[in-house]
Amino acid sequence: MNPASSLPSWFDPAMHRRLWLLAWPMILSNISVPLLGLVDTAVMGHLPDPRYLGAVAVGASLFSILYWGFGFLRMGTTGHCAQAFGAGDFHQVRLLLAQSLLLATALGGLLILLQQPLIKLGLWLIDPIPDVLQQAQLYSQIRIYSAPAVLGNYAILGWFLGLQNSRVPLALLICANLLNLLLDLLLVLGLGWGVEGVALATLCADYAALALGLWLTARRLAELPGRLQVAQLRQWRHYRQLLQSNRYLLVRTLVLLLCFAFFTAKGAQQGDLILAANAVLLNFLLLVSHGLDGFAHAIEALCGRFLGAGQRQNFVNACRSALLWSLATALIFTGLFAVGGAGLIRLLTDIPEVISTAESYLPWLIALPLIGVWSYLLDGIFIGANWFKAMQNCMLVAALGVYLPVWWLSQPLGNHGLWLALTLFLLARGLFASWLLAGFLKSEPAGC
Repeated sequence: MNPASSLPSWFDPAMHRRLWLLAWPMILSNISVPLLGLVDTAVMGHLPDPRYLGAVAVGASLFSILYWGFGFLRMGTTGHCAQAFGAGDFHQVRLLLAQSLLLATALGGLLILLQQPLIKLGLWLIDPIPDVLQQAQLYSQIRIYSAPAVLGNYAILGWFLGLQNSRVPLALLICANLLNLLLDLLLVLGLGWGVEGVALATLCADYAALALGLWLTARRLAELPGRLQVAQLRQWRHYRQLLQSNRYLLVRTLVLLLCFAFFTAKGAQQGDLILAANAVLLNFLLLVSHGLDGFAHAIEALCGRFLGAGQRQNFVNACRSALLWSLATALIFTGLFAVGGAGLIRLLTDIPEVISTAESYLPWLIALPLIGVWSYLLDGIFIGANWFKAMQNCMLVAALGVYLPVWWLSQPLGNHGLWLALTLFLLARGLFASWLLAGFLKSEPAGC
């Protein structure tokens, strides 16, 4: 590729406009998710005992594993749907939605049926102190019943994003998070229900979002040509492509979430003070990842559509445009944490010991946006291109080859060693994925 000839694509106004039309609703909706986590943390952080904050951190970590382990329902649906949409195959677009919703319903019901061993195993692995464990169990016994709604919402979000529509995901997430916020304030601060109130607020918000999503989905289906061939839903061979992709995404997502659960568990073993401080800082990291994922989600939709339509150069140009804006956003986050990180910590908790502990680890958070931006963006490119096996391999190399060895060697550093391992884990994901992308671009992207 000639650098001189490729330079104008970085400044292609039409591509930047196309990216932003998809990205801005996803940025707002994605940021609303960790902002809600910040509200949960702030509500718990202003209660007199840090064990409540620790319990929500443990419970939320557990359900991140249980639910985001099935995040393939969103990612796989987006990638395949975007390519079908780009190819004008509306029959496949309808079939993918129906398959994803059926899988979501079945898997959500299975999680409820297996709730006792799953919750028991998850809390045993995280191993919080006894006071925190008791509160985390109360949280978990309520949150598990949101499983069908959460997984159904994943399928709906992925389908609309594959159709190049990011405004419906914005509406659904804003609806869920606003209702969750209002119920948090009512049930916890108003009625004094504590950890149970936080869990019940999230449960109600998830089902409200599902109801709205199904209504909007029915309206969109009425606008699409063709009709669903119901007989294909009973034929296993029509699930093969989706399930094969989902297998790789399942492994990738489980490894990622286990890494963060491991982080929470090792922090919990250092005491409820470290657990609470890490919970505060991880909310900021979630804010970064969800904000940057707005561009990643936009590039998923664009890459899938361009590859489905056989437009290689548009694929490359879209990747460049997303990289430019992702780096700019990461710089903003780094500046925000450098200038106002201490103040943000005080917004979430007024417990002096938690504040001072969190501030001592703040430098890690200042560096993480610029280190993690590469892995977030490349995940979006790989999903849109349906390079799911490559995503899985990147995650396995980073987790098994970097994260765990670095943690083991840096244990004498205590919690700083834990943050070092997490930082190098994100860096390794980005480096390995960049190397794979360079190899893919030397061949034909649509054939990868």
